Amino acid sequence: MDLFDKCHTDGGYFGQFRAKEDHYFTRPILDPIPGKEMIFHGQKVIQWSINNYLGLAENKEIKALAVEAAKKYGTSAPMGARMMTGNTEHHIALEKKFAEFLQKEDAVLFNYGYLGVIGTITSLVDTNDTIIVDKLSHASMLDGVFMAQGKFRVYRHNDMNSLEAHLKHVNKDRKGGILIVTEGVFGMRGDIADLPAICALKEKYDARLFVDDAHGFGVMGENGRGSGEYFGVHDKLDIYFGTFAKAFAAIGGVSATYKSVAEWIRYNARTQVFAKSLPMIYVEVLSKTLDIIRDDKERRKKMWENAVKLKSGLKALGYEVGDVLSPLTSVYVPAGDVPLGMAIIKGLRDMGVFITGVTYPVVPKGILLFRMVPTASHTDEDIERTITAFRKVRDDLKLNLETAKKTMAQEQGD
Repeated sequence: MDLFDKCHTDGGYFGQFRAKEDHYFTRPILDPIPGKEMIFHGQKVIQWSINNYLGLAENKEIKALAVEAAKKYGTSAPMGARMMTGNTEHHIALEKKFAEFLQKEDAVLFNYGYLGVIGTITSLVDTNDTIIVDKLSHASMLDGVFMAQGKFRVYRHNDMNSLEAHLKHVNKDRKGGILIVTEGVFGMRGDIADLPAICALKEKYDARLFVDDAHGFGVMGENGRGSGEYFGVHDKLDIYFGTFAKAFAAIGGVSATYKSVAEWIRYNARTQVFAKSLPMIYVEVLSKTLDIIRDDKERRKKMWENAVKLKSGLKALGYEVGDVLSPLTSVYVPAGDVPLGMAIIKGLRDMGVFITGVTYPVVPKGILLFRMVPTASHTDEDIERTITAFRKVRDDLKLNLETAKKTMAQEQGD
């Protein structure tokens, strides 16, 4: 058997779509300019699938700064990894600025959020250590757990009894440290980790806590410091990780923590030690973006207002909408088979509403999840048009919305 034989089959992730060379449902081709409206298949659509929470992807001031930075530095600067030739005073200053904003002693920049999560976890966990991770944590976190040298255990999603049971078990014959790993805002369903309870447990059992708050960074809390600030426990988060790919509308990420821990990560995170430095164009832009996120609270206010309107409108139509504390709008629709799910997605897109669907195991079998991202850029007209499209799809396909309600209610009761 040849190594490449599998590549000629319809196996693997989304294999049936790959075999058909699909670019509608998987890897859809959109124009490269992000915003509340984008071009898809030749028509302008209202975009609900990009994580542009504060509308900063369209910000003219940031775009102008990026142009000036590109003129000054090009795309190559700096050349090399920070351990060798890619370190600058600008990078150091930006790390200090993020540490100050996040009220931590120090912060470490990463080129990508995915690599930042993996690098942070793997640099800290040794063979004697144990990771206890939430079942629904992002793939980057699970990859970091699998790649780390320590042992790991998985607790039921946001279930504090399950987490405590694992902590008790590990503490019976403990030789190393314990790292609890969770998202802040869970990126698919939009629910928030029970951080107050997790913090209490990590102190009770002498553990440390890593929070990947990709969807809470710049979004949650009075000042945008994230889910910990929202709950009033930000100071108890041992390592706070935020990505720049969501509210900051850029690339990269940052781990904010104690100074000694940050220094350890800098020298031991292989995804950063052996990677080219974050380009200057992003260093310049991120500093300005942080100023806007810190000072312009009206953007967060507008985002929340749009989230409330969108959720309320969809609930009024009878759709099951996740009752979550984040702006993420999780809409659960019955889709017992793939063709029905595809018909729902196509129906909405044909009416100029771009959404993407998520299926099992993120949600129970027979359910399709539309994870919609309300942003500060969306208008009342955008929301009204979207609700109208959802009404037409419901009626045209004769969707039994009660099926989704019962399924989700049963899951929450299990």
